[in-house]
Amino acid sequence: MNTADDIWVMGNLVCPDLDTVLYLLSDKLDKEKWWGVEGDTFHTHEALSELGFEEPLMLGDRDRALHIVRTTFLSKGYTLTQATIKIAKQMGIEQTVLPMCDEKVDTFVETPEGRMHFQEFWVARKGEPCVVGVHHEGIEDAKLTYQILKAFRRTKCVVIGPSNPITSIGPILHVKGMRKLVKKKTTVVVSPLIGKKAVSGPAEKLMRACGVESSSVGVSQLYEDVADYFVIDVRDETKSTEFAIDVIRADTLMVSKERSISLAKEILSILEGV
Repeated sequence: MNTADDIWVMGNLVCPDLDTVLYLLSDKLDKEKWWGVEGDTFHTHEALSELGFEEPLMLGDRDRALHIVRTTFLSKGYTLTQATIKIAKQMGIEQTVLPMCDEKVDTFVETPEGRMHFQEFWVARKGEPCVVGVHHEGIEDAKLTYQILKAFRRTKCVVIGPSNPITSIGPILHVKGMRKLVKKKTTVVVSPLIGKKAVSGPAEKLMRACGVESSSVGVSQLYEDVADYFVIDVRDETKSTEFAIDVIRADTLMVSKERSISLAKEILSILEGV
């Protein structure tokens, strides 16, 4: 999981991508917002606001408990990977959830107003500032963990979901040695864009800022060296001949559990026999 969006809030480490997956797998995720805990309260956040402290993220009370536990483990010498494994076990999660590395990596967005952390850009500023560049600070020191190497030894395939290729998938693939590992596996990538439009999030703006065409073709070019198959939406009118990767069309809009399962089955059918 991407950890370049992580941010410290009130002395506790918040890992947005990791937390969303942990809550999803433990059936606690607020699926209307797609972050935080369903039915959470915000008493602490409101009390802090009354005291004149505005948090960069709106943290729920139960959600905050996870951040406190994580930070406590880190203060005792646990790595982020070790803390995540322990937390997942406590939450009753059977799947293995791993951060991309244990080193600190931060995504910064360069704007005409100056440099800002991705969370400031996306949450506090609602993604409105113009973007002229994106930088993953600390990525040069990020290393593959033993747990990631072990996971790759046990798998034949990799699936890269329809997430932001610049700020969600990009940092993961930039961890030293990660692209080499992925290249050795049969890899399926699902495009987060339909034609030239992102399904959600600031992918279009960030891709353009990085000199990449904001389109499903542009996304495919970011993965040409690692992908064997590229899944685009059935509504995408881009011709298959425009891609340098084998293209498969499917309904990629996961607006319900049933359609999400259908897409998963499509991907599994691609990987049959691998």
